[in-house]
Amino acid sequence: MTAALELSGVDMHYGYVRALNSIDFRVEQGEVVGLLGDNGAGKSTLLKIMSGAHRPSAGVVRVHGTEVEFHAPSDATNAGIQMVYQDLALVEPLDIATNLNIGREILRKGLLGKIGFVDHKAQRKRSEAELERLGVRTAAMTRPVEMLSGGQRQVVALARSATRVTGERNGVLLLDEPTAALGYEQTQQVQALIRRMADQGIAIVLVTHNLPLATAVCDRIAVLNRGQLVADLPTAQTDNDQLVGWITGARASMFV
Repeated sequence: MTAALELSGVDMHYGYVRALNSIDFRVEQGEVVGLLGDNGAGKSTLLKIMSGAHRPSAGVVRVHGTEVEFHAPSDATNAGIQMVYQDLALVEPLDIATNLNIGREILRKGLLGKIGFVDHKAQRKRSEAELERLGVRTAAMTRPVEMLSGGQRQVVALARSATRVTGERNGVLLLDEPTAALGYEQTQQVQALIRRMADQGIAIVLVTHNLPLATAVCDRIAVLNRGQLVADLPTAQTDNDQLVGWITGARASMFV
């Protein structure tokens, strides 16, 4: 089966510092892969390579089996890869529908559209349909994002990216600590949305320090330690003690 996103032999050097050492990583369409590791393990660097923010020093990146070279995040976006950062990148004074449609606005017909007037009614209608398809229930489309709870904001950010990677060939979502600032109930809401997005065929890479979240939502878990991949296996075949051992270095790499 061709992976939605695959990295082979990826190295990353910063001068004499080797941040990543010959990393092989893949995520299938409709799969959630947890990427775990302590601070400095290389998770952020790997995410930046996947999202086009950094170019690897060596190795190959493939999207749906096609070798690609990302020179900027826009290249990754054009290839169907969306990154959801911890800060969410939402425009808080604007309403939900406007945030969901940033970069793909629906213009009004006729002369008003030619001079840039947005059809807000059409955007709200499209946003409602897209959220319904994702099984998302949130506030009214006209509510400003700054009036939403932390969980609602995270859901809006996830949904905005999900609408950009669904289509004839589903793309990849990269999630960086999506529940870091959320309480239990809000985390459960985000967890359910991640599973629904995967069930619709989206490939998801989840970076998190939250082990209960990783074991609950991920199909497979990969662990980095000091720039090396030390574990990569189905979630059902591991447990918290093993994961903590790989994360801390107390447990030997499964690839030795």
